Amino acid sequence: MRILLTGGTGLIGQALCQLWLKQGHELIVYSRRPQQVARLCGSGVRGVATLEELGDIRLDAIINLAGAPIADRRWTSKRKAELRDSRIQLTDRLVRWLGTLSQPPATLVSGSATGWYGDGGEQLLHEDGPPASKDFASQLCMDWEQSALRAEALGLRVVLVRTAPVLADGKGFLARLLPLFRLGLGGRIGSGQQWMPWIHLQDEVAAIDFPAAPPRCQRCL
Repeated sequence: MRILLTGGTGLIGQALCQLWLKQGHELIVYSRRPQQVARLCGSGVRGVATLEELGDIRLDAIINLAGAPIADRRWTSKRKAELRDSRIQLTDRLVRWLGTLSQPPATLVSGSATGWYGDGGEQLLHEDGPPASKDFASQLCMDWEQSALRAEALGLRVVLVRTAPVLADGKGFLARLLPLFRLGLGGRIGSGQQWMPWIHLQDEVAAIDFPAAPPRCQRCL
């Protein structure tokens, strides 16, 4: 397959590139720093700074994971605008570009987060139910998903992946937490009774790899 990734230089994107390179797929990463793509994602991965330089390319799937880190600093008004722009404006741009292709790809797998549900407390949350509460993170996810779903009008199968914090050995979320605990400074946050979803990097990669592949039967759609 020929796959285009946005956000391909992040933790999840790099892991996906490693998997798909081993499987022999052709990978393209849309990045603000395309010169770093080969070093971060693999020597066989092509980096592009604009979608337009791809021309009327034929793709099998697009994986849209781009977005500024959401938990690395305070949510000031300026930071909230950056979080929205890096997700929603980029996805809007991506969908507009897809509309220019003579043969759009079959599938768009687009990122979202478990923050879509809001703080549900002890409620049982279902993916086909409404958000339990609406805060900034919830509204951000809802708007991001709506932007991606516009690709359905172009004939794409759109898969939304609501990701929890991703755990990996010495990387990402854990890389920021472990030094505090190793110094004896770690501890529970608040009451310690809050729900905290998480997913291992290997499971996250599998959750994206499966829908990115062409459907094997009608029930897979």
